[in-house]
Amino acid sequence: MKKAFSNELYVELQSKHIQERIQQFDNKLYLEFGGKLFDDHHASRVLPGFEPDSKLKMLLSLKDKVEVIIAVGAKDLERHKVRSDLGIAYDDEVIRLIEEYKRVGLYVGSVTITQYNHQSTVDVFKTKLENLGVKVFLQYVIEGYPHNVDEIISPKGFGKNDYIETTKPLVVVTAPGPGSGKMATCLSQLYHEHLHGIRAGYAKFETFPIWNLPLKHPVNLAYEAATVDLNDVNMIDPFHLEKYNETTVNYNRDIEIFPVLNAMFNKIFGESPYASPTDMGVNMAGYAIIDDEAARDASCREIVRRYYHSQVDYLMGKINHTSLEKMQMLLSQAGVKPDNRKCVIKAREVSKLKQSPACAIELNDGYLVSGKTSSLLRCSSAALLNALKYLAHIDQDIELISPDLLHSILSLKNNYLNMANPLLDIDEVLLTLSIASAHDQNARLCLEALPKLKDCEIHSTVILSRKDTATLRNLQMNLTCDPKHVNA
Repeated sequence: MKKAFSNELYVELQSKHIQERIQQFDNKLYLEFGGKLFDDHHASRVLPGFEPDSKLKMLLSLKDKVEVIIAVGAKDLERHKVRSDLGIAYDDEVIRLIEEYKRVGLYVGSVTITQYNHQSTVDVFKTKLENLGVKVFLQYVIEGYPHNVDEIISPKGFGKNDYIETTKPLVVVTAPGPGSGKMATCLSQLYHEHLHGIRAGYAKFETFPIWNLPLKHPVNLAYEAATVDLNDVNMIDPFHLEKYNETTVNYNRDIEIFPVLNAMFNKIFGESPYASPTDMGVNMAGYAIIDDEAARDASCREIVRRYYHSQVDYLMGKINHTSLEKMQMLLSQAGVKPDNRKCVIKAREVSKLKQSPACAIELNDGYLVSGKTSSLLRCSSAALLNALKYLAHIDQDIELISPDLLHSILSLKNNYLNMANPLLDIDEVLLTLSIASAHDQNARLCLEALPKLKDCEIHSTVILSRKDTATLRNLQMNLTCDPKHVNA
């Protein structure tokens, strides 16, 4: 795939722009950090060349000036909300993020718990963090938030929240997931900083939608596809258009909340530093796109992938029919079709021919390999082995793993572990392949070919297990599935 994005230019431009924004205020900027700081694979898929840790590199270039606050919602902690992409509960994710930030050299100043209402489970988590040496601050439920500005900007509103003492010019407010109260944290801090005589600033850092691309550009449509469950809608920023006669793109939630934010800024400072939601942003990603056609092609591929994800999510009850219809509309707007995916066609052909679940992989050179479910292997495991043989230049008829060894593993799963469906998962096949590589050159060559699976497309005619899905994610392969359970 052609490179569409200059990571080096992006880090340079973004770092410079944020430093300029800090200087607009009293050397204190609260930056609401949307999206993922680590592992932003959506951005790397729609903008080839964007590295998944680009935003982290940008912050590390400013690390002497950066302090991190992690915001987490009390309600999310109380109901043990799980980060869907990693399967990690928010309380564990907060601790993981603290360790990850520290590991790379970012200073984590504190954790703030938002919408706190003396929940017992939250108190336990607070104590756990404090026992780990983490400073914890509380923000309380404010009646009428965010519309009752007079109540919010008062001692009874933000005034009852803890004041988070920070020491760095750039305070990055991040969270384990959406709806954690990042914006409320920033605004509460502006209020308290003002009481302390400091004119702190606020800015928002969201990679998508990209404000200086057209509204219906595939990169921006891919963002809508990625957030179809949230019903985010890209819109022309009417405030920016009125003020500057310039067309820019933002999304509905920021546009809807802007008049309220403006009123808050006016209440705190006596004037607002911003004329539009676009003004609040600091995203420079649009200036680092070096090949628009490559970005369009990659984004269209992502929209098709998201279409298949939505089909499965609908079957699983994760999204409603309205979201499903919106996904169909986004396909139409991008000018692509569900069968614009070679591995889908191949997998369905094999499944129909063999009357069995099938999986197909489109390798990075365009070659297609497939596999079907057998008495030993799941279709995903079979396809992966066939792909590794091709990449390692090994004849497809050569057995990499002894059938006797496979049968002994199946016997363990079936007779001793009482598994209802003992077929070998991908991780079990790779582990067995690793053992075989100690004395078999072909197995070793296949293991050495694993990195070549990165960014390959894979499709299954049935929904894969969580284990297989996680393994393919770790291999950084792009998985889609037909909305059909394996035993359906």
